[in-house]
Amino acid sequence: MIITMEPGSTKEQIQQVEKFIVSVGYTSHPIYGTNLTVLAAVGDEREKPGIAERVRGFASVQKVELILPPYKLVSRRPGPGVTREQTVVKIEIEWKDGKNTVSIGGGTCIVMAGPCSVEDREQIITTAKIAQRHGASMLRGGAFKPRTSPYSFQGLEEEGLKYLAEARHETGLPVVTELMDQHHIELLDRYADMIQIGARNMQNFTLLKSLGQTQKAVLLKRGMSSTLDEWLMSAEYILAQGNSNVILCERGIRTFENAYRNTLDLNAIPKLRSLTHLPIIVDPSHGTGAWDMVIPMAKAGLACGADGLMIEIHPDPENAFSDGAQSLTEKTFSKLMEEIQPIARAVGKTPVWSS
Repeated sequence: MIITMEPGSTKEQIQQVEKFIVSVGYTSHPIYGTNLTVLAAVGDEREKPGIAERVRGFASVQKVELILPPYKLVSRRPGPGVTREQTVVKIEIEWKDGKNTVSIGGGTCIVMAGPCSVEDREQIITTAKIAQRHGASMLRGGAFKPRTSPYSFQGLEEEGLKYLAEARHETGLPVVTELMDQHHIELLDRYADMIQIGARNMQNFTLLKSLGQTQKAVLLKRGMSSTLDEWLMSAEYILAQGNSNVILCERGIRTFENAYRNTLDLNAIPKLRSLTHLPIIVDPSHGTGAWDMVIPMAKAGLACGADGLMIEIHPDPENAFSDGAQSLTEKTFSKLMEEIQPIARAVGKTPVWSS
């Protein structure tokens, strides 16, 4: 770590900081300037959690900068001269026509599609068949719905999970659905193939640790006000417990702009590529909140290098129980799937639905 002392720090104050960092196993290399003194503390700060915070507690310390990222399992470059290869998360299911395997990351481009909420059996099976017909690789749908208002539709819960499982059996599409409570992990493990952690729960560390003790694939959405470091540290909670099957999902962040629901942070995609080996999915439906913006932002997300998309579709958006305004119809979904193929290929991805 690099420790910048306050201007005018005395020799005794500098020695006090040096004495501390040496006592916890670092070596100190002071650089004396005319106005500032900088201490290069050599050691792996990730092996000694909390040391940087203790150094910041010295009144004579102006700033502490970490050289290595605090997320050592999620990091693409965990140490000097070491680069991890891209993680590929594989999901295997059985359905009425045999077996199906979906791979996320590693050069392919996949699309997860489905409604915001599972409303009834007919709606989810109809939507699943639309998704399958136009090349989606996975079916998304909410059985437990976190809503801003307690009076909004909250989901069908286990009944909805049963409908999702039936839709998987009919179409061969693996199911991704949201988990809100750690007490439901066993229930979702029984019905779903990938568990989504929504923006509101990105920093629910107890929930993340519980998922880390399973081998179920996890789609970790970015918190609406979270930095990349905070997001990656949340992923680290899951990997640290032994589950490496994690996919990141950029779904828009909250900014000062109110012309659309969220600001889809596409800067995050290439930046994450340099920071982590985990696959990255973009959700332009929640990122914009408006169906007519979904296709252009989906194209932009793939152009930035995402491994796939999460798209909300509905057979009748005007009568959807939730998020109808951002849901594509079958016609617009078909248009999206056709138009994103050349963009995926242009950035070196293989669209898995192409012929």
